[in-house]
Parts: sequence; C-alpha cells; structure tokens
Amino acid sequence: MMYENELDAAIATAKRAAEATLKHYRGEIVTEQKIGADNFAEPVTEADREASRIVVESLASRFPEDGILSEEEHDDVELRLKRDRVWIVDPIDGTAGFIKRDGDFAIQIGLAERGRPVLGVVLLPFHQVIYLGARQMGSFVVNGDSEPRKLAVSRTSDISAVSLAVSRNHRSPKMSRVMEEIGFAREVQRGSVGLKIGLIAEQTCDAYIHLSSRTKLWDICAPQVILEEAGGRLTDLWGEEFSYDVSDVQNWGGIVATNGILHQETIERLRPILDDFGRIRMRQRTQ
Repeated sequence: MMYENELDAAIATAKRAAEATLKHYRGEIVTEQKIGADNFAEPVTEADREASRIVVESLASRFPEDGILSEEEHDDVELRLKRDRVWIVDPIDGTAGFIKRDGDFAIQIGLAERGRPVLGVVLLPFHQVIYLGARQMGSFVVNGDSEPRKLAVSRTSDISAVSLAVSRNHRSPKMSRVMEEIGFAREVQRGSVGLKIGLIAEQTCDAYIHLSSRTKLWDICAPQVILEEAGGRLTDLWGEEFSYDVSDVQNWGGIVATNGILHQETIERLRPILDDFGRIRMRQRTQ
C-alpha cells in the first residue's frame, strides 16, 4: 500500500504523544496565553509543547526530506514551500477541551503532498479512539483494542434529517440562525475539529459547519483525508477547496464538512445567510 510506512509511523508517534498528554491531563494543567498565527491570544499548555516535540522529532528522524508544519513550532515558510511533502501537525486539537478536562481533544498528524492532503491520523487519547486514513487506502476507526473498522459516511440527503456537529467550546451565536434557516434536525456539540469530522465519517453526524475564520491548516489536514476516504467532502463555507502548499496557514473561509451528498445544497443555503452576516470570503495568501 502506497502510504503504509507513513501511516504506521504516524500512528506510533501519535500514541507516544497521547501518553504524554494524558499524564498532564491527569495531573496539573499549567496554562499560558500565546499569540497565535492570526495574532489572537489563545491558550497553550506544556502538554501542547511536549506533544509537539515528540511528533516533530519523530517525523523529522523518520522522514528527513519532508517538511513539517506544527502549531507549536516556528514555521520556516520558505523551506516548507520547497518540500513536495509536508507533515501538518496539531499536537493538541481542542486545547480548550483539554483544559476543561471534557475529554474532547485530539492529536492530529496529516501529510500533504504537493499541497493535497494524502494521509491523516486523529487520535483521541481520553476516548481511546483513533481515526486514520490515506489516499486509495480508505479510512478506519479503532476503538480501544478493537480491530479497525472501515468508515463510510451516511447516505442522508434530506437537510431536515441532518445531525449537525458544532463546536462545544467556540460555538458562534450565529449558528442558531444557521440551524433555524437551513432547517437541520439537530445539533451535536463536541470539541476538536478532528473529533467532529470523525463523527461524520462514522455516521454519528451528517455535517459540520465552522463559521469562524480562526482555524488553521493543522486543524483540517488529517481530518480531511479521513473524511474524504469515507466518502465525504470538506471545503470552506463557499465550497472552495483548501491548499496546503501555501504560506498562509489561516482558514479564512471557515469550514463545511459533509457526507458529500449534502455538500452543494448546504453551501447554497449558507450563501444568503453569510451575505446577511456581511461575511466576505477572504482567500488564503499563497506566498
């Protein structure tokens, strides 16, 4: 299989990072504020930094010719853009959930090749769940010590029957209007982008909308592969595809993830609401 070696390495590395984060999770969580890539203050813990060091050092040792982009490391943009393959890492996706000890946090390791995501591992340490996938290999979920189970999105095509995943810790008040005007059946509030997209891949939910422009490439790289290999689709709020070989790591256009069948209708129904919010699509800067 094309990415078997890379997938094995990503899973083993994510498990090591998970052990480290759980030690912090069960003990004292020391929280600081950092200025993120979008110049907003956001929380960071020593667990984030330790997990990042574990993942980055492991991947750099195994794949020295590849670039690495991690939320908690300096981004050498010029060097990264010269690499055909780049590992894109979120050491703890869902730091807010980690700090609150609500269990909804993930280690996310993605691999992009020439700007396209080709491999993803999302490990939920507290829930003991691993989502994994790679191009032309399918995607799978492993619960605890169980055997991998192949993932496939729902076949739901009726908007009024949709279970929508939304953010637990960063839920926008505008989401209530989206729910009402589009007419989704119910919402499921959970933390971590990877976790919510995993819920679509295993048919617990049918779609996920993130209105904010605050997410970054490391939030979506690994989950996108897993979702698409399960039959789903992930774009920005306007239906535009993401590129991973760009200098600008900000997801200015938000996120829409669906089972694929619902995608175009969701995008079309969102458009007038976004117009009414005064939301103008900002594109990623490529250089």
